[in-house]
Amino acid sequence: MTLTRLAPMLLLCLSSTAFAQEEGGRDTRADGQRSPWGIGVAAVVTDSPYAGEGTRVLPVPLLSYEGERFYFRGITAGWRLVDSDGFELAVLGKARLDGFDVDDLDRAVLAGNGVDAALLEDRDKGLDLGLGMEWSGDAGELQLELLADASGRSDGQEVSLQYGYPIRAGRTLLTPIVGATWWSSDMAGYYYAPLREEVARGVPGYSPGAVTVPHAGVSFFRPLGQAWSLVGSLRYSHLPSAIGNSPFVEPGTDGTLSMFVGVSRGFRPWWVKQGR
Repeated sequence: MTLTRLAPMLLLCLSSTAFAQEEGGRDTRADGQRSPWGIGVAAVVTDSPYAGEGTRVLPVPLLSYEGERFYFRGITAGWRLVDSDGFELAVLGKARLDGFDVDDLDRAVLAGNGVDAALLEDRDKGLDLGLGMEWSGDAGELQLELLADASGRSDGQEVSLQYGYPIRAGRTLLTPIVGATWWSSDMAGYYYAPLREEVARGVPGYSPGAVTVPHAGVSFFRPLGQAWSLVGSLRYSHLPSAIGNSPFVEPGTDGTLSMFVGVSRGFRPWWVKQGR
């Protein structure tokens, strides 16, 4: 994937999905209460900066659950430690979908960057653990996440800060957002620099160091009837020169554009239908 990452992209839309489900996009039980379960499907389209990879289209399931403390939204699970008016603190587990398969890269472009693709290894997906905080009020919503790789892929850390201001237009909710994501040198190095083993094989060394990637975009939500909802987002991330100069990146790349579109609906699991 790219430094735009799927995780922040999904955060934009799954937050809107959760809002949708609270506002009427959930199936209602016989006792008048809304089901905490949601299900749907989405696609993420990303302009990858990796050499010759082009546009990625990735289907993503939208399974969600919103309990009093525990929640699950697509690739993120959380346990709320604090949930007071206007503030939430949660322990997070999040799938990291960054990385690449060497076979998907253009060998000629890599060779032009001085890299022999035959000497490279895939960059694998991972799992992050950490804390998430959210402040919300009349001035908008501020989200802060502190994450660390728990899968042993990069052994790096990430800090992301994002501000959004929801705007209602009838039943439609638009949320313009701005933010930035910081990656430690270990994380940026794993995804955008040769590994030690690769350097030992003859790949030229490179180190981007720690990087900060600013982004801006907008998320979209609109209910479709009583149970369905439409969610989406568009996001542009500006890549710093430390990433743009990576031997794995398409020459001249200084930013990436990502789009997310999905549909979701509330549903009642079999144990809810049977009154459990």
